[in-house]
Amino acid sequence: MAPRPELGSDPAVSPPDLDGKDTKDTLSKDAIVLPAYSTVALVDPEPDNAIDPWQLPELQDTGVKWSELDTKGKILRVFISVAKGMLLLGFLYMFVCSLDILSSAFQLVGGKAAGDIFQDNVVLSNPIAGLVIGVLVTVLVQSSSTSSSIVVSMVSSGLLEVQSAVPVIMGANIGTSVTNTIVAVMQAGDRNEFRRAFAGATVHDFFNWLSVLVLLPLEAATGVLYKLTKLVIDSFHIQTGQDAPDLLKVITQPLTKNVIELDSSVISDIAVGDLSARNKSLIKTWCKKEKITSLVNITVPGEANCTIGAPCWVEGNETWTQVNVTETINIAKCKHLFVNANLPDLAVGLILLALSLLVLCTCLILIVKLLNSMLKGQVAVVIKKVLNTDFPFPFSWVTGYLAILVGAGMTFIVQSSSVFTSAITPLVGIGVISIERAYPLTLGSNIGTTTTAILAAMASPGEKLANSLQISLCHFFFNIFGIILWYPIPITRVPIRLAKALGDRTAKYRWFAIVYLILCFFVLPVLVLGLSLAGWQVLVGVGVPVLTVVVFVVVVNIMQSRCSHCLCPALRSWDFLPKPLHSLKPWDRIVTKVLGFCGARCCCCCKCCKKGEVDALLGLHSLHTHHTSVLCLL
Repeated sequence: MAPRPELGSDPAVSPPDLDGKDTKDTLSKDAIVLPAYSTVALVDPEPDNAIDPWQLPELQDTGVKWSELDTKGKILRVFISVAKGMLLLGFLYMFVCSLDILSSAFQLVGGKAAGDIFQDNVVLSNPIAGLVIGVLVTVLVQSSSTSSSIVVSMVSSGLLEVQSAVPVIMGANIGTSVTNTIVAVMQAGDRNEFRRAFAGATVHDFFNWLSVLVLLPLEAATGVLYKLTKLVIDSFHIQTGQDAPDLLKVITQPLTKNVIELDSSVISDIAVGDLSARNKSLIKTWCKKEKITSLVNITVPGEANCTIGAPCWVEGNETWTQVNVTETINIAKCKHLFVNANLPDLAVGLILLALSLLVLCTCLILIVKLLNSMLKGQVAVVIKKVLNTDFPFPFSWVTGYLAILVGAGMTFIVQSSSVFTSAITPLVGIGVISIERAYPLTLGSNIGTTTTAILAAMASPGEKLANSLQISLCHFFFNIFGIILWYPIPITRVPIRLAKALGDRTAKYRWFAIVYLILCFFVLPVLVLGLSLAGWQVLVGVGVPVLTVVVFVVVVNIMQSRCSHCLCPALRSWDFLPKPLHSLKPWDRIVTKVLGFCGARCCCCCKCCKKGEVDALLGLHSLHTHHTSVLCLL
C-alpha cells in the first residue's frame, strides 16, 4: 500500500478536489490521480502484520543471558532450574494421581448405574443404543478399560454377542475423550491459550465422532469389523499369555491406594445379573483374603444324590455325603482413608470428585505456569523444533506417522490414553505443540490404548480368551480404519479444521465450552438412548428428519463459503432466520446478564454479611465504651 503523501509537498501536482469543484481539471487527460488518494485506503486501513491466532507464540527470554552471569548467578540459575524441574515432575505426578482418583470418584457416583444400563440386552442389540450406552458408561466411570472389561464379562458369560458388543466399544472410544476436554476447560483464563488447548482436546472428539459416523453404519450393514476379527482369531492359534505391564499403577498406586481402593468386579457382577452385588459397596474393605476349601458333611434325599467319588452313608433315616465348600476368610483390612467411614458410595464419590477436581485444577495451573517460566529462549526454540519440524522434503510425510508411533508408545507405557492426551493438552495451550502435531499424537494414543487391551485380553482364561481378544481387536481395527479415513491425505484431515473452528468459537464465547461438553457427552447420548428405548419406529421417525436438517445446514454452510453464487439469493446468508438461530451473540448477552445478576446478588449478600459483622462490632464497641464509662463514674 502506498504511503499517504502530505498535501503541498509537490507543487507540480495538486490533489484532486473531492467536492467536485475542479472536476474539469481532474478529469482531463493529463491529470494524474495518485494511488495515495484512494478513499478506501484512507478511511479503512488494513493492518500489514495481521497476527494468526493459531500461530505458535514466541516464548522470549526476558532474563539475563548465561554469558553475562557471574559464578554465583550461574550456580543460582542451575539450582532454580533443577528445583523447577523437580516441582514440575511433582505436579505432574499429582496431576496423574488426581486423574486416577477422579476415575474412582465417577465409578462410586455412577458405577452401579452403569452396571444397570448394561443389563438390558434387548436395548444393546440396537447398534445406535449400544453406541450411546458405551459413551454414557465410559463418561460415568471415566475409563474405557473399565467399560470394555464389563463388555468382555458379558460376552464371556453369554449375555451379549460379540457382534452386538462392537458398537459399545465404539462408544467407549468416544467417551474416553471427555477427560482431556475437561482439562482443556481449566485453561479458560487466557483467551489464546484456551483457543489452542480446547482445539487440541476436541480434535480427539471430532476424530472419534466422524469415525463412528462412517464405520457404525458400515458395521451394521456388513459386519466388517466382526468378520475381520473373527478371521484373525480363527487364523492364529492364540494361547493364554501374561497380563500387560501396568507401569503407571506401579508409580501412582503408593499414593492412590491410601486415598481410595475400589472393587470394580461389583459393576461387572451387576451387569451380568448378580442380584447380590446390588447390596455390595464398591469401596474395598478387605485387601487381603484367603479362600479355604474343606470337606463338609451334608444330607441328601437319597444315595443317587451323593457326590461322585465321595463317601456316602446312611444314619437312621438320613443319607449323608461329603462336598467341597469354599470359604473366604478376611485377613487384613485396607488402609485407605474411607475404609472405616460409614458413608454411602455416593457421598464418598462426591467428596472425592470435589477433591480430585480441586487438585487437578491446581496442578494444571501450576504446571502451565512452570512450563511458561522454563520454556524460554533457546530451550523453547529447541523443543519447538524437535516437536513441530518436519523431515526434509522427500520424507516430510513420514513425520506424522512417526508421531503416531510415539503417541502409541507413550500410551502403552503409561497404560492410559486419557492420561497421555490430558498431559499434552496444556502443552498445546501454551504453544509448545501445534495442533497439527497433536493430532497424530492423539491418533497414536488411540492405537496404544487398544494394544494394552489386546495384551490384557490374552491373559484371559481359556474359555474367555477368544471373545475377549476379538472385542479388543475390534477396538484396534476401528481406530486403524479411522486413521485411514481421516489422516493419510491432508485434505481429509477434517478433525483439525473442525477443532480450530470450535476453538475460535469457544475463545470468543467461553461459556460455550461447557455447553459443548454437556451437550455432546450427556444430553445427546441420553436423548438418543431414550428414543432407542421407545423403539425403532420412534428413533427413525425423529432421527431421520433431524439428520436431514443437519446435513442440509452443513451443505448450505459449505456452499455459502465456497460458491455462494450457486445458491438462491435467500440462502446466501442466514439473515432471514431469527438471530438466536444463527448467532451466539443474543445467547451471550443472556448468559452475561445471568452471570452478572448472580455475581451482583452474591456480592450483595457478601456486603450484607460484612455490614452485619461491622454493625455487630460497632455495637460491641459502644457497649464496651458505655460499660467503661459507668465504671469510671462509680
